[in-house]
Parts: sequence; structure tokens; C-alpha cells
Amino acid sequence: MTESPRTALPSLKSPPGERLEIVSAWDADTPYQAWRPQILVPPTFRPAQPSRVFVVVNQKGGAGKTTSAVELAAAWAAAGLRVRVIDADHQEAALSVWLVPQYPEGKPRHSLRSVFFEECSLAEATYPTLFAGVDVVPSSTDLQQVEYNPPIGAEQTIAAALAQEAEEAGGRSPYDVTLIDAAPSLGLVTVAALTGADEALVPIKVGGLDMKGMASLHKTIRSVQRKTNPKLRVGAVLLTAWDKSGFARQLAAKVSEDYPEAAVIPIRRSIRAAEAPLSEEPIRLYAPEAAPAGDYDQAAAVILPAPGVAA
Repeated sequence: MTESPRTALPSLKSPPGERLEIVSAWDADTPYQAWRPQILVPPTFRPAQPSRVFVVVNQKGGAGKTTSAVELAAAWAAAGLRVRVIDADHQEAALSVWLVPQYPEGKPRHSLRSVFFEECSLAEATYPTLFAGVDVVPSSTDLQQVEYNPPIGAEQTIAAALAQEAEEAGGRSPYDVTLIDAAPSLGLVTVAALTGADEALVPIKVGGLDMKGMASLHKTIRSVQRKTNPKLRVGAVLLTAWDKSGFARQLAAKVSEDYPEAAVIPIRRSIRAAEAPLSEEPIRLYAPEAAPAGDYDQAAAVILPAPGVAA
């Protein structure tokens, strides 16, 4: 593949739609009809600092996991940070199809599977995308081999690869942000992603089935914290496809109870934003007027503030 020119990701000087209000506690007395979308930043929340490793995780499909990974990556890159996204989802038409890796001609093509089976380093499996400031470690269906033929120490593979890369770079990652897009399952690769991360970002679609599935994810995160990664914390919960309803409010209250250290951030529903993956562009390029473009921009600024960028 011939390397194509990289598109600069624009900043949103005038964020679209109504800017989300930031509060430190929910107002339980306001009826939901008068409730406005708000970002909850509790007193226990601590913003991240570069360099930071996030895993975007939810065991249920359709929660907006890959969209959240792409949009947060684009927001941080637009703010001047160097961002890498690791595709830890073996499904076809996932992140590696949206953020197309630009493979150099005449050289072997590596992937996250190659890293698990020690065929290359993490740096050798990292490729530029079409967007300036965003690189990707791609995956495909062959990542499933890790699940049914796991290499020794598979759970520690991503953590070890990140540590080795930082050591070779002088003690610090060459990226300000690494985002791992985990599969919609709680298998071995997802556990490896949770083990390698500093923080989990949890997208939840506003719906009853997603709320029921939170118990399994909560159990897995707490298990990883006890067994393989005591430093892991939940940095934010993203309420995707948000619209005003009593249930949306109930869900927001529930996740704030489960993860009192996390910011809770609504991402408003938008048909235009849902079309963005087909264009192979982030929402901020495909539909910058859509409310989610501004919501993810604010979310990125809350979770990890870039210099000179306000939430």
C-alpha cells in the first residue's frame, strides 16, 4: 500500500449543539422532563495525565465501544496529543476497518495477534492511519487464535509489550494516549487488555439489556483489580445513544453508585453520527454539526485534559 497523505483532525472551535453542563452531583429532585444532559464529575474523580493507557470495554455488543474509541482518539489527536489505538476485537468491520492501517509496501504485515505470539514487538505492529496523530495496531479474525490456543502468559502480553516499548523509548511511552478497543466479550484478550490498562472507559447504551449486563462487567473489572492489575480504575462511563428519559436517569444513578470514582458522561443520540463508520471518518470530520462530536470532545477534555483545552 502506498502511504497516503494524512488528514489533520480539526478542533471544534464552536462545539455543536448545547454544551453539556458539568456537575459534581446529580439533582435528584428535578423531574426528568426538566432534566438536561449533564457530565457528572464526582469529587473522587482524578483526571488522567499523559502517557496513559485506556481500555474501552463492554461485554455487550452495540454499546458504542468502537465509536467511543475512535472519537476519543480523534479528539485527543485534534488537541495535539499523539494517540495509538489497539484493536483488540477480532470481529470483522470493527476498528481496523474504520481506522485503516497504512501498511508499508514490501514488508510483513503484523497485527495484535503477532504480538501475542511473539512474532514482533508492539512498535512493529503499529501503523499510521489516514489521520494525523492517530496510529493503529490492527486485528482481524485471526486474533481468535489467542482464545483457543493461548500462548504462555497471554493475560500479561499487552502489559509486557507496553512496558518493553516504554523501556526502549527511555522509560516513557512514545504515545501520550494508548486506547485499547476490547472485544464485546470477557475472554482472554479482553482480560489482557484490562491487565495492560491504567483505566477502563465503559460505554453503555441507554437500554435495559445493557443495564443487566453491567453486573458481569463489574465482576470482571473487580476480579482483574484483585488478581492481575491492582492499579486499574474506571475512569469514565459513557452513556451512549442518550436521550431524555426516566430510564436514562436511573441508569446514570446506578453507574455512579457502582463506580463512584468515575465521570459519567452522556453521548447524545444522532443518526448522522451513526453513519460515520461507513465513511471511514471520525464524526468530527463526517458530521461535525452532530451533537456527539461535541459530546466526545468534552468527554476527552474531562478524562485527559490536553494542554490549553477546557472541558
